[in-house]
Amino acid sequence: VQLQASGGGLVQAGGSLRLSCAASGRTFSANTMGWFRQAPGKEREFVAAIRSSGGSTSYADSVKGRFTISGDIKNVLYLQMNSLKPEDTGVYFCAADPRRLILSSVPHANEYGYWGQGTLVTVSS
Repeated sequence: VQLQASGGGLVQAGGSLRLSCAASGRTFSANTMGWFRQAPGKEREFVAAIRSSGGSTSYADSVKGRFTISGDIKNVLYLQMNSLKPEDTGVYFCAADPRRLILSSVPHANEYGYWGQGTLVTVSS
């Protein structure tokens, strides 16, 4: 199973970007997919996730109201990022797991079994 993230780039503060993540490879059915990010010198942190059976979504407090996660979860995942801030700068990774994670597990990177290679987002001030 491969996850391919794309859509990163350089944008000014206040601008928008849309990230995509496509799953390919052997038959794979994700029931939880998420986005994480890692800024230089910092640990990887949770951004947003979506779960099957109703499309339940979760967001980090720092992105609520600005980012929207969507997708058909089985094959493709999106992250619409609006009102970007310099502190949103980092490498964004998509992650997936065949389990429908319980809500308390969703923000934890070690719960996800599959990861993409990351796409760089740079927000200039």
